[in-house]
Amino acid sequence: LLLASEPDWASHSLGIFICLNCSGIHRNIPQVSKVKSVRLDDWDDAQVEFMASNGNNVAKAKYESKLPPFYYKPTFLDCQLLREQWIRAKYERKEFIHSEKQEPYSAGYREGFLWKRGRDNGQFLSRKFVLSEREGALKYFNKNDAKEPKAIMKIEHLNATFQPAKIGNPHGLQITYLKDNSTRNIFVYHEDGKEIVDWFNAIRAARFHYLQVAFPGASDVDLVPKLSRNYLKEGYMEKTGPKQTEGFKKRWFTMDDRRLMYFKDPLDAFARGEVFIGSKENSYKVLEGLPPSTQGNHWQHGITIVTPDRKFLFACETKDDQLEWITTFQKVISRPMLPQEYAVEAHFKHKP
Repeated sequence: LLLASEPDWASHSLGIFICLNCSGIHRNIPQVSKVKSVRLDDWDDAQVEFMASNGNNVAKAKYESKLPPFYYKPTFLDCQLLREQWIRAKYERKEFIHSEKQEPYSAGYREGFLWKRGRDNGQFLSRKFVLSEREGALKYFNKNDAKEPKAIMKIEHLNATFQPAKIGNPHGLQITYLKDNSTRNIFVYHEDGKEIVDWFNAIRAARFHYLQVAFPGASDVDLVPKLSRNYLKEGYMEKTGPKQTEGFKKRWFTMDDRRLMYFKDPLDAFARGEVFIGSKENSYKVLEGLPPSTQGNHWQHGITIVTPDRKFLFACETKDDQLEWITTFQKVISRPMLPQEYAVEAHFKHKP
């Protein structure tokens, strides 16, 4: 894993240095990894020599020799599930030494059952999902024997991101796709950690192969960051409507690339609205505070987003929230727009 800080722990059976977080995961697979503190434990000469003749780079060359480019390699910032399954896949199952063990996510086809949150009642029900690279889609079925899928999600517009806190399950995965150019959310989990991480990497593999065809000249380095994306920021703000005369309402906001979406509830299937945030070259800017005439906000820490067409007014509960949101918006606005983003912007302009 990309290390959080100085690794104070080591696996003396694998010959690697690890951080405190990962040491806990390694302790759970004692048949593979035996853990000691670099500073607090006693080391015998043979263990010291073994560490000296191995180390993280040697282990990486061995245990990641056949790591597929699309497979998600977590960092210390990622959720516990992704980190645990990465360590188990790498050292316990040796998936990246033996290519045949990668079948569950590299075959281009996967089917199985996931617990899916009901759109209207919030109950999780078992649903059959089918991912087919050949058909370019992920589908799910409301009944096992159903001929027609309940939804067809094109691989082209598919994203998956682990959201354990939001979904309330350590294995919770949020899948999004575009339906009539609006974002639709689906929330799923599987009891088995390996299963849900395999689904996640199968989606990334399907996106990788789709993008290789769509952009034949692009390198892996160009494509891999586009396979799945975590949200830039999420949280509550208050907002007012376009006329800025109605009161402010509290909404859950998600900044997904250049789409700022707002929801009544974090687990809603559809956003109440979406705002496209372009670049400063195209007259987008973010300002601290609200226009002096603004009324109706309960929260005091205002943000104004200026677009070529109008101003959007938001209010945050705390100063820290306000600064975090402004920093996020500034990052997006300071990034020049890509050619395909102009098409997205044009669609937003023509929305009723």
